Amino acid sequence: MLNRKRSNDRASTSHDTSLIARGTVIQGDLRFSGALHLDGRIEGAVLGDGPDAVFTLSEHGYVQGDIRVPHAIINGHVQGDIHIEERLELAPLARIHGDVHYKMLEMSAGAQVNGRMSHQAGDATRELPAPEDLREPLPA
Repeated sequence: MLNRKRSNDRASTSHDTSLIARGTVIQGDLRFSGALHLDGRIEGAVLGDGPDAVFTLSEHGYVQGDIRVPHAIINGHVQGDIHIEERLELAPLARIHGDVHYKMLEMSAGAQVNGRMSHQAGDATRELPAPEDLREPLPA
């Protein structure tokens, strides 16, 4: 079964997952396609190739560098900016020290972002207003 040849290798590429285990440290930029699951540490940029690239950072994982991918699920530590072309999920243990640029965001209670959050609507980018700017004036 392990040597079974797939009938359509190109179609299966987006479902292939690479795993970087705990205790592994990569120094330098990492470019991937398909899916990447990180339990270890990357000291450099994480770059996803193709519209289906998915980066998953577990609660044990750490990235010291920028992340540029179409889709990401973050539940570990990131020291750097995050640029997401499509969808970003910040899980409860996510700790981000840097700016976050996203098109669609799901953020769980407990996730922390220490930096700016910028929503990208198509080609235009806008910053989210500060909480104090959202307060309604008191009635006179």
